[in-house]
Amino acid sequence: MPNADLSFPLDPIQEDYAMKNDPARRYRTEAVSTQQKGKLIVMLYEGAIGFLKTAKEKLREEDYALKGVYIGKAMDIVSELNNCLDMESAPEIADDLRALYNFLYRHLTRANIERSPEMIDECMDVLENLCEAWREVSVTTAGNGTPDLSESENNGVEA
Repeated sequence: MPNADLSFPLDPIQEDYAMKNDPARRYRTEAVSTQQKGKLIVMLYEGAIGFLKTAKEKLREEDYALKGVYIGKAMDIVSELNNCLDMESAPEIADDLRALYNFLYRHLTRANIERSPEMIDECMDVLENLCEAWREVSVTTAGNGTPDLSESENNGVEA
């Protein structure tokens, strides 16, 4: 059976041991904890895109169970991005992002059920466009790590 990232949460003792003995895990933890909010959003988009690429590979291999696992992971990220929207600071942009995230969630559900690589590609295209926009936004962030409203209209997310 192919390797799948089906890791379960570790108890605190196991987590401490893993952090001390796994440099890659330490690096990932540090990278996440030190990133600005905009960069974290970019990391989430990149993660969702990566999961969808893996889902397409599993679909080609006719490993439908793992295809579903990886689509589910991408859907979890989309759901979290949707939950983090700040509907007060930029309501129009947040409304647009909410509509996109809702579309992605529904479309990924259908892609999973219908085993459609084309639908996965459509979702990846949307996520790649959003990711690129957030890369640009994260370059022009204010000192507090949140997008600077005076310089960019690509915000509306409360990360």
